[in-house]
Amino acid sequence: MTSQVSSPAEHTDGSVVGEQRKPDGAKDVRRLDRVIIRFAGDSGDGMQLTGDRFTSETASFGNDLSTLPNFPAEIRAPAGTLPGVSSFQLHFADHDILTPGDAPNVLVAMNPAALKANIGDVPRGAEIIVNTDEFTKRAMQKVGYAASPLEDGSLDGYQLHPVPLTTLTVEALKEFDLTRKEAERSKNMFALGLLSWMYHRPTEGTERFLKSKFAKKPDIAAANIAAFRAGWNFGETTEDFAVSYEVAPAARAFPVGTYRNISGNLALAYGLVAASRQADLPLFLGSYPITPASDILHELSKHKNFGVRTFQAEDEIAGIGAALGAAFGGSLAVTTTSGPGVALKSETIGLAVSLELPLLIVDIQRGGPSTGLPTKTEQADLLQAMFGRNGEAPVPIVAPRTPADCFDAALEAARIALAYRTPVMLLSDGYLANGSEPWRIPELDELPDLSVQFAQGPNHTLADGTDVFWPYKRDPQTLARPWAVPGTPGLEHRIGGIEKEDGTGNISYAPANHDLMVRTRQAKIDGIDVPDAEVDDPHGARTLVLGWGSTYGPITAAVRRLRAAGEAVAQVHLRHLNPFPGNLGAVLRAYDKVVIPEMNLGQLATLIRAKYLVDARSYTQVNGMPFKAEQLAAALKEAIDD
Repeated sequence: MTSQVSSPAEHTDGSVVGEQRKPDGAKDVRRLDRVIIRFAGDSGDGMQLTGDRFTSETASFGNDLSTLPNFPAEIRAPAGTLPGVSSFQLHFADHDILTPGDAPNVLVAMNPAALKANIGDVPRGAEIIVNTDEFTKRAMQKVGYAASPLEDGSLDGYQLHPVPLTTLTVEALKEFDLTRKEAERSKNMFALGLLSWMYHRPTEGTERFLKSKFAKKPDIAAANIAAFRAGWNFGETTEDFAVSYEVAPAARAFPVGTYRNISGNLALAYGLVAASRQADLPLFLGSYPITPASDILHELSKHKNFGVRTFQAEDEIAGIGAALGAAFGGSLAVTTTSGPGVALKSETIGLAVSLELPLLIVDIQRGGPSTGLPTKTEQADLLQAMFGRNGEAPVPIVAPRTPADCFDAALEAARIALAYRTPVMLLSDGYLANGSEPWRIPELDELPDLSVQFAQGPNHTLADGTDVFWPYKRDPQTLARPWAVPGTPGLEHRIGGIEKEDGTGNISYAPANHDLMVRTRQAKIDGIDVPDAEVDDPHGARTLVLGWGSTYGPITAAVRRLRAAGEAVAQVHLRHLNPFPGNLGAVLRAYDKVVIPEMNLGQLATLIRAKYLVDARSYTQVNGMPFKAEQLAAALKEAIDD
């Protein structure tokens, strides 16, 4: 879904913009500048689909948005239980926003478990829509409700809307030849229709989607569309919803361009395809399915027409082995995984360091250790990416900051890998991978030139005048060795994990040569050309907040709150974590206090303290969820006042 934007950026604040009454006694319409909605229910209730469709229509309408899907690790978690609750939060606005929001203005709870699991996040005065049909005595007892929360007064501080969603859906579909159980499955579409009416969302896209999704089952498509329309009509006719809401398009929040809604994994996949086209190389993905990285494999498998070849291997080791073989053969090679897979791939990453071949290792981080929290987010693989191999095996590290930024991060990782002949780690995470936001589709002339030159013939002259090919003779600027495609006459050379002799590439156990090769590989990484760190400090602050990866949104939102309250705070956000930007040391030493929020126990802070001898303060969280802006603002205010 794309939309055109043709106005300069502008930021606004506030919540309620105005209220108007429609003529002829119609319902009131209240104008808002932003709304946070959370859909919650069993993992089988279709909450992710419901949220995704609402998001797509919101994107097509032109709002800025940010999403937070949250679901169990089990394919079908126990129905009606707290661990089985799946939710989808969407923050949309008429101005630029940075996070999915701290707390929902509207909670749609499909059952007692969904209500109990989420009510703690809902502020007083917010709207709660509950499916009363599911509030049976047994269902409430399953999650610890001794009495019905709909009747005991515990929800008196909220705007409660009890709606028999299941009954209304079944009634709306009685003309279809469906069993009651089949009809009940469409209750999420009824809820979607109701919320679409409440917030004046477009409906055409959802109806097209349902026709396409159930193209082979037209009766099911028609039933879902009927449920969707019934939800819309219910909102229009019931007296329980006296007000609907309008959130204007964010026309002034973006630069001119064509936009679409995009998730982090989709943006990353598109970035990899774009990188292969800009390098004029075939793209090869060797991968083993693992949450939350599997969507990249799914997406890239659709793009054979762009020269993409995907290989679903039998395990993580085979996946990266195939990818490294493809790199040796002249492809832009990629392997995708999460933290547990990086551990299995570590030996082959070390081999890629020794062979000095371009290879992208995409790590979509999740909660650990071991299997950990497969569907929750974390930033705890930084030290693994930096040091998780035997021997001195340095690897560049690149981290995107937002879902849309995953596209640019993929291009940057490819640039480094191709120019410096090295494996590169790209650290995304589950929050970025599954979350979404508007993305301006770039023009082709905005993409970097990633073209490479393969070795074509001899590159060294021996003392006797013989011209030979030395596979480890280096470019004086990048220290990259030649990339020699197998089968090119005269370029035969040894490969393998045993130490190479400088220049010739022959096996060498010489102590001095090993020392030279180790230091040269490190110097190559240290010498990678990365941009200086950009400092956002409009007020001459004494406190700097330093972040990396997906903490960008919450940190920036917190910084905005503090500045709006009159506080001076500076911000730097890192994309390049190895090597660090050349000016980072000077930037850090220019501030009295440095605070580093991370979704780990302080891994970047450890690196910063060790390298720059700066007394950086950690602010950490490892609960599987992203930071909240209010939470970070309070922590930063405390640091400023300390």
